Amino acid sequence: MLAVATVALFVLTVATGSYQVPLAEVVRVLTGGEGADPRWAVIVHEVRLPRAVTAAAVGAALAVAGVQMQTLFRNALADPFSLGVSSGASMGVAAVVVTTGGAAGSFTGDLAGLGRLGVVLAASLGAGCVLALVLLLSRWVRSAVTLLVIGVMIGSAATAVVSVLLVYARPERAQQFVVWGLGSFGATTWPDLAVMLPVIGAGLGAALLTTKRLNALLLGEDYARTMGLNVRRSRDLALLGTSLLAGAATAFCGPVAFLGLAVPHLTRVVLGTSDHRVLVPASMLAGSFLALACALLSQPPGMDAVLPLNAITSLFGAPVVITFLVRSRRGLRGVTS
Repeated sequence: MLAVATVALFVLTVATGSYQVPLAEVVRVLTGGEGADPRWAVIVHEVRLPRAVTAAAVGAALAVAGVQMQTLFRNALADPFSLGVSSGASMGVAAVVVTTGGAAGSFTGDLAGLGRLGVVLAASLGAGCVLALVLLLSRWVRSAVTLLVIGVMIGSAATAVVSVLLVYARPERAQQFVVWGLGSFGATTWPDLAVMLPVIGAGLGAALLTTKRLNALLLGEDYARTMGLNVRRSRDLALLGTSLLAGAATAFCGPVAFLGLAVPHLTRVVLGTSDHRVLVPASMLAGSFLALACALLSQPPGMDAVLPLNAITSLFGAPVVITFLVRSRRGLRGVTS
């Protein structure tokens, strides 16, 4: 049912936007047919389909990354950005904002002379540096809780660096950086997706292959060791997979909030299980569904204005998740239920 609902919402997201395209024509174009109006095919293929694909992929990536983080650290408040990956990406972009000249032109149009590629490379480099530091420190840290605190501290330090860098940025670029930080599914193109989708696919595939390891970690690291699990290797794999998923999503869409924290809890409540053999694939679908719903709400039909994505994810998503958690006694037992 969730898969069918996700596919239906995907088609509806492609059909909805500032310019009205009949649903029947959207289905015809998606199935390889020719639209009655040539403009409809261009709108669907070049504008709305990349946005919908991005939303579905990023939603699945952040949801699965959230599952891994909450299981690894056994903390209901852990999310894909707890290790500072998002802050590192923001730091990379902020550094480019300060070091590039000229206030004229758009942020994504002339950044570092590389266009959108400059934003993606800067975000990827910043996220990669933070990931490398966390993985390096993890070799000397045995406790997952300590590693989580270290990740939060690194993220806080990166955020502080961003604040300092923005003081020296031109006001126009600082404002555009703030807009980038609100997140967006609508800025990606097919060349972007050619890079993003393989990275996210690799991260999701790795998560599906480590469901048994994650199930063992549910009962704690000491118990997992008695079962013969190499806890350090499993932790490093989970950290690497989470960082790939969160880093790719942030590099192309900005720091998209809420999904990685809320979707795992919502999925556990709906399914009534914490078995990762079920939870991981279900979280993929649930994350895609909620991300598509947020993409649909962020661009109301018939309006040229686009609402901030992070405002939509939190404002409309939080009440839904709170309602599910309050009504379900099982949802109140935490990650290890």
